[in-house]
Amino acid sequence: MSLRIRKIGRIGQITLMRPEALNAVSHEMVRGIAEALEAWRDDARVACVLIDAEGTKAFSAGGDLQFMHATASNGDFDAGRSFWRDEYRLNAMIATYPKPYVALCQGFVMGGGVGISLHGSHRVLGETSKIAMPECAIGLVPDVGGTLLLARAPGHMGEYLGLTGHRMNAADAIYAGFADFLVPQSRWPDLVRALVEDGDVSAISVMAETPEDVTLPAMRDEVDRCFGKDSLEDTLDLLPDNDWGAATARSIQAGSPLSAACTFELVRRARASNDIHAALVQEYRFTSRSASEGDFIEGIRAAIIDKDKSPRWQHGSVAEVEPDVVEAMLTEPPEGDITF
Repeated sequence: MSLRIRKIGRIGQITLMRPEALNAVSHEMVRGIAEALEAWRDDARVACVLIDAEGTKAFSAGGDLQFMHATASNGDFDAGRSFWRDEYRLNAMIATYPKPYVALCQGFVMGGGVGISLHGSHRVLGETSKIAMPECAIGLVPDVGGTLLLARAPGHMGEYLGLTGHRMNAADAIYAGFADFLVPQSRWPDLVRALVEDGDVSAISVMAETPEDVTLPAMRDEVDRCFGKDSLEDTLDLLPDNDWGAATARSIQAGSPLSAACTFELVRRARASNDIHAALVQEYRFTSRSASEGDFIEGIRAAIIDKDKSPRWQHGSVAEVEPDVVEAMLTEPPEGDITF
């Protein structure tokens, strides 16, 4: 079983149990988590929810991409769309859950792993945590409500993080608003015991430490200057002729130009709405088309299936992605927008 779901003391505990797959989130896992949260919503014995994961490398490195590639490659686009609808409804449920939702996130936390953890009320990281939204590299866009997290980051840091897939340590993730607390992982067993005993989440702040190795603020002025423009083309033109500018350009240009152009627009739309449901609706408009009309199948092939790291994107550069193409990817899909 890929999940362990149990009530213990005052908590409802959900543990991801696919460490051999870096706890990639499957459709089955999405359904299991949603069922547990529904059951615990009105259960007076459950004072708070705790989600954690087995293994040391990752809380969850993302969604089940091999399943998505296998179904879409065979022309079955509905399987992916069904997965995304259920996943996004779970993300919204977590973001609006009426009880404290505590996430303990070690190692990699990316993509779908972000969606089941970092919308919670109490987001706890450790010294091994590495947070990123690297979806442009595989022909997708930051989703699972990630565009809203990016939009709420200081200044235009969200555009930078979403377009480059920059990996944040715990200190940077807290600065960017993706997490709340840094608790040394050696103290996590004590924290779990305290939560089990009385369900009082104030134990988290008692054990938390002030993060010191924050790096993003030093980039803030340059990020705002470059990524605060009206178009991604302008941003690329403004990147400075130094190591940071060159690395940033390489990261953006390595990903799907279509995904990059749409990500730039999606973060702007999420910032304007500042609403989890609106952000998920916009993200679904892209992801529902990502395999049938976008670069998703090719991105997964190059990164995970064949591992040749040489994707053949539809567009040669961001400049080749016309505004009407972006608009077409972000309009209501034929089957209708996702509902909650």
